[in-house]
Amino acid sequence: MTTEVKTTRWDVLDHLKADEDCQLYIEAAFEEAGDDPAFIVKALGDVARAKGMMQIARETGLAREALYRSLSAEGNPSFATILKVTQALGLKLHASPA
Repeated sequence: MTTEVKTTRWDVLDHLKADEDCQLYIEAAFEEAGDDPAFIVKALGDVARAKGMMQIARETGLAREALYRSLSAEGNPSFATILKVTQALGLKLHASPA
């Protein structure tokens, strides 16, 4: 007898409901990224999508389409864009000893 296993696609957005979840996700991205800035940019994009890209666009004054592009795995946003997005997400970047 063969048992069929049904799976569903895992989507991070299903797990980024609370502000604390988003904060921990970004912190984990910084820890795991190593020297890959695209990893962090993609994580910021995930959180922005979870919060609502239209709202983030309004709060940052940036076009929604530009944010989707910039915050994708292939994106290359300016540091000014990163600062605007983190502020709109209610996050602060800070330095600590390595």
